[in-house]
Amino acid sequence: MPPADTGASVTDRAAASPQSSPDSSTAAAPDPEAGKLRPGGPGYRRMSFALFAAGVATFALLYSTQALLPAISADLGVSPDQASWTVSAATFGLALGVIPLSAVSERFGRRTLMMWSLAVAALLAMLVPFAPSLGVLIALRGIQGVALAGLPASAMAFLAEEVRAKALVAAIGLFVAGNSIGGMSGRIVTGWVAQAWGWRAALAAVGVLAVVCAVAFRLLVPKARHFVSRSVGPRALARTLGSHLADPLLRRLYAIGGLFMTVFGAVYTVIGYRLVSEPFNLPQGIVGSIFVVYLVGTVSSAAAGKLVARVGRRGALYLAVGTTSTGLLLTLSASVGAVLAGLILITAGFFAGHAVASSSVSRTAKTARAQASALYQCAYYVGSSLGGALGAVAFHAVGWEGTVLLGLAAMLGAASITLYATRKAVAERRLLHLEKAA
Repeated sequence: MPPADTGASVTDRAAASPQSSPDSSTAAAPDPEAGKLRPGGPGYRRMSFALFAAGVATFALLYSTQALLPAISADLGVSPDQASWTVSAATFGLALGVIPLSAVSERFGRRTLMMWSLAVAALLAMLVPFAPSLGVLIALRGIQGVALAGLPASAMAFLAEEVRAKALVAAIGLFVAGNSIGGMSGRIVTGWVAQAWGWRAALAAVGVLAVVCAVAFRLLVPKARHFVSRSVGPRALARTLGSHLADPLLRRLYAIGGLFMTVFGAVYTVIGYRLVSEPFNLPQGIVGSIFVVYLVGTVSSAAAGKLVARVGRRGALYLAVGTTSTGLLLTLSASVGAVLAGLILITAGFFAGHAVASSSVSRTAKTARAQASALYQCAYYVGSSLGGALGAVAFHAVGWEGTVLLGLAAMLGAASITLYATRKAVAERRLLHLEKAA
């Protein structure tokens, strides 16, 4: 998934650079990109590997308990809706932390915040396997989510400040690839380790992975050379956030992102319970390996741009809603093949919808795009938290059909918002046409 860009713009940074002296007016203006990292240049490869390691650690930790929920429920004697809070607490903690930590990064630096975030999250990861009760486990996961918020709050701004503009897309792509691989591999590793040695050993394995990634990040990440510290006061931050929330289009985009993530959080939090029970009875390792379908999301999010070019943003959202809804209905089948096909469609639809909504936020916000993106991240992870918690409640009360019904309701909400926007756009075009005719 894409992280929030919470830094000042490249233009702002360039404006803060020293200007040429009055008596050298005939000299060429200094190149603001001159000292930045570029492919093949010193530091670029180290920076790329460092951010890749950070991405792997962040998403391996964030969803580390998701594939283990059936094992946690069985061992601690708790229901699915109770165990699901080990996932929802982490994502909710990240949602709470991403906006204030974006302001912290403006004062103390992106690199510093990322190093501390990874260090604290990795330390907590080594404590999580020893949680004596569900309550302690949930509390540790919530704190871990807040710590992890420092990564999406800083990574995009760090890259924008330190990497040349022409190389920025490739650098961001590698970081996002780390997110995807971390989210997928963390679930797969925990599934197989839990099958052999139990869920606590699986969480310990993820903790070791996080420590390795945190050390690699600290050793590899180059020093920030273009960061300019500035304070972002609570009042200024509140005014900026308020102006974004007052924009009707941005509010719709935040809601759409949250609704898509509600489906995704519900499905992947509960699917393990469905697959380990009748009529499937799959082992924990196989259930963890189901998350390999995340690779479909990499393809669908990359293809979203071409889709928008063909059918427009609202058309792409309709297709994403339809694809996700079809996938939800397919998972009602008692066939493993049909359920897998349903998960593929849900994943493809979710990532396409998320790509369209998140990119539209940056396109819509004319000022303070960093905070606009941070608000989207907040809505996105609140949706994940609610989806995981409510999906598990529905599953515990009704069964898998209840989780599917929740997902379909969320997609109906996303479709309704998109339809409202379509009708509004049509009405505005019609009015404009009448005004021109008059």
